[in-house]
Amino acid sequence: MAVDDEMQVLSEWCEQLAKALQIPDLDVDQELLLDVARKAADKVIHAAAPVTAFMVGYVAGHEAGKGNAGSEGSREATARAADIAFRLCEDRANSKDGEGAGHTGAM
Repeated sequence: MAVDDEMQVLSEWCEQLAKALQIPDLDVDQELLLDVARKAADKVIHAAAPVTAFMVGYVAGHEAGKGNAGSEGSREATARAADIAFRLCEDRANSKDGEGAGHTGAM
């Protein structure tokens, strides 16, 4: 399947899932979530991909629940959480013992 076809299927799936979860207006940065999941799978372990994407999304939802609702606040929270995840993936990959460099970012 071509990349364009995959992205179309992903967009349709996200729309269908959002409707079923009763969040039809959710604006998902699919490329960012795919990138952070790919990085986690590559730099940590494959199973880290969905867990990392979930946690990044959780932070965005948490921010929205604190009154920062709306697509802009959610987008910013997602970007901040993804940036932290990217840095942790790199720290982990760069550490000799696989324990990670211990970097934690504050939200």
